[in-house]
Amino acid sequence: MTSLGIDVGTSGLRGLLIGEDGGVVGSAERSYSATSRQPGWSEQDPADWIAALNETVDELRQKFPSFSQLRGIGVAGHMHGATLLDAAGEVLRPCILWNDTRSHVEAARLDSTDGVRATSGNIVFPGFTAPKLEWVRKHEPETYAKVHKVLLPAAYLNYYLTGDFVADMSDSAGTSWLDAGERAWSGHLLNASNMRLDQMPRLVEGSEAAGTLRAKLQSDWGLDGAVTVAGGAGDNAASACGIGALNAGQGFVSLGTSGVLLAARDGYRPAPETALHTFCHAVPDRWYQMGVMLSATDSLNWLSRMVGKKPSELTAALGETIQPPQDVRFLPYLSGERTPHNDPEIRGSFTGLSIATTQEDLTRAVLEGVAFGLRDSFEALKATDAKLTDVFAIGGGSASRYWLQVIATLMDMPLKLPGSSEFGGAMGAAKLGQIAATGAPVEGVISVPEVQAEIEPVRALSDAFEEKYQAYRRAYGGIKAIQ
Repeated sequence: MTSLGIDVGTSGLRGLLIGEDGGVVGSAERSYSATSRQPGWSEQDPADWIAALNETVDELRQKFPSFSQLRGIGVAGHMHGATLLDAAGEVLRPCILWNDTRSHVEAARLDSTDGVRATSGNIVFPGFTAPKLEWVRKHEPETYAKVHKVLLPAAYLNYYLTGDFVADMSDSAGTSWLDAGERAWSGHLLNASNMRLDQMPRLVEGSEAAGTLRAKLQSDWGLDGAVTVAGGAGDNAASACGIGALNAGQGFVSLGTSGVLLAARDGYRPAPETALHTFCHAVPDRWYQMGVMLSATDSLNWLSRMVGKKPSELTAALGETIQPPQDVRFLPYLSGERTPHNDPEIRGSFTGLSIATTQEDLTRAVLEGVAFGLRDSFEALKATDAKLTDVFAIGGGSASRYWLQVIATLMDMPLKLPGSSEFGGAMGAAKLGQIAATGAPVEGVISVPEVQAEIEPVRALSDAFEEKYQAYRRAYGGIKAIQ
């Protein structure tokens, strides 16, 4: 048998086919883009996800004969997106994405409502789903009146695959409608944002069966036997499954569009005052916490556009041996910030520029600024007694050894690189699909990958980076005063 992991990302969809032994059979992907009709807005047409899925499946079918043995599917998706459907199951408007900050006023109101933080286990961030619906209620009342179901991106793919409205716990924990401790929709949270239980999808664990593949798709895809579709996962929970982070001490740092520092927890320990996210894991009776910064590789991509060079060219010019931190400082708040500041309106800056500043100085400042932001999340996790002893580095930015050395030095913690490039959300989703289809035990399928290398802290520079990190923290107060 084979299993298919589908990762619905912000910039594209990836399909990964694995065999019964967990080995990679093959992969395919298609890209799409988000639109921004106004500053702070970020939207996508769900039809782009479906087109990308169908093209990806067509390629996998043509290239890999074992696709015909498909028995399990899991979907991972970028979290928090509001996909609104009418009573006929048709999409009412473009999906409002995770990095859309238009609903910051609504988020602040919900966050100050009695019992919301205590029940959800989290601050209500502007990127979460509940404030988006409040924004639609206020600004698009005709659309709001037609809302029959609200689905996250992964749940919308589940709907397309099975014909049923079903979502998993890990993704749903980022809506501000889920009681993350009880792993159930909360009447109090729904009432607080003027929503109803019947507008929510059915909940399952990510490793449980959500349904079976629709007969038409089974025929169109050339499949003979029944195919089980798992509950799936939010993107970071799926990535945690991909690198085997299930237990306390395990986690990862992800250098993607956003930056994430995730720690698996051995119980439910919310700490919303830290601006950490405390979410259900994709498997039963497990949770995780993570700090999130909104502009990680996005910061480097921004600089690459400004200077007209690829991000890889910018980082390659630095070599692989890190230098002491410099006077040029970069605050990576290009899209606001979540952990630890919960500030959608703060913006980035360069300081310490001089006539002698070079392009390499700017690149180093960006890498260091993002690393300082991740250190903020590390400090927040330590405040909750989270332990991180087995941490992988993933995401596109992890290709830069220079960047990883800076992060490892700031956290005084080695970072592991997986031996295979296939370890992220699509792999985690495929493993969830395999578990749902076979009933295999979670620990028998989700395991830690082989380690290719370990990036050690450069302890000779620890004091210098610590000094600069403290200056970075003071700079946040300065830019707040200016605003």
